[in-house]
Amino acid sequence: MTSEADRDGPPSAVAAPERAHAGGPEAHGDDDLSGLRIVPARHYGRWLAGLAVLVLVAQFTHGLVTNPAWDWPVFFDYLLADSVLRAVWLTVQLTLYGTLLGFALGVVLGLMRLSRSVVLRGVAWAYVWAFRSIPLIVQLLFWFNLAYLYRELGFGVPFGPVLWSVGTMDLIGAMTAAVIGLALHQAAYAAEIVRGGVLAVDPGQREAAAALGIPWLRQWRRIVLPQAMRGILPNAANEIISLFKGTSIVSVMAIGELFYQVQVIYGRNGRVVPLLMVATVWYIVLTTVLTVAQYYVERRFARGATPRAAESPVRRLRELAGGRRPGTARAPRAAGGAG
Repeated sequence: MTSEADRDGPPSAVAAPERAHAGGPEAHGDDDLSGLRIVPARHYGRWLAGLAVLVLVAQFTHGLVTNPAWDWPVFFDYLLADSVLRAVWLTVQLTLYGTLLGFALGVVLGLMRLSRSVVLRGVAWAYVWAFRSIPLIVQLLFWFNLAYLYRELGFGVPFGPVLWSVGTMDLIGAMTAAVIGLALHQAAYAAEIVRGGVLAVDPGQREAAAALGIPWLRQWRRIVLPQAMRGILPNAANEIISLFKGTSIVSVMAIGELFYQVQVIYGRNGRVVPLLMVATVWYIVLTTVLTVAQYYVERRFARGATPRAAESPVRRLRELAGGRRPGTARAPRAAGGAG
């Protein structure tokens, strides 16, 4: 029989023997854990999935190399041909003009959509709605046949006399119509990209800048846009790459860009597959260049926001090759060690 005083004693006196009996750390000490062997988790499903993917990749590569229907000798004959290189340069020019003009107009439209003016917001919304609704090929053919609707374009007083006019046939050729169509089409998407990036910035940033008396232009140039660029750049890069591949549509206007030139060549020799592979490889190469440029531009604007923004892919590969997990700190060098 236990007395009432024993029942009212400190609970630790009773709990401690129970924990010791259960084999807790209090009974045996922390040193007993040092003898345990740490076994990493084995992900058998992940290994099997990776092995299956490697087998499929090996089969696909083997088919590319051994299948004579790919006609690799013809592919290498035309990969660096002068006509193909000129077509690649024309494709790059179309992409460059369409990007510069499209995003310049897109920035203006995006700011118009953010304006407090009902007229500016309405006009910008109508532009984006119209040019996102009409297919690009229809826009290109419309600008290519603009002379059918307007024989002359005049400049003068609105609803008044025309001071100077020029014939549409002399003003808009195939190349000009392609650039106009690509730029106007790109501007509609660029406007939404810019608007989305600006809306992602905390409104308190602008309110704080206005409270400090910072001029409006400096607010946008030094505070809003640097933060908005982190949201704008990935979508803008996707649009530029889509525009680069979309230049193949101008082949309907008989402009000698990459896809049109490839069509001309395989129309003469009948080697369709290797010539299409020539175009495919050039599209992959130029898209890769744009992707690398996108990475370094994003890396610049992500400084201070992303912990690993300063790390390059080469550095991460070196960490993996050295047996360290990417992003972990390097072990300190022992004092008095060699080198």
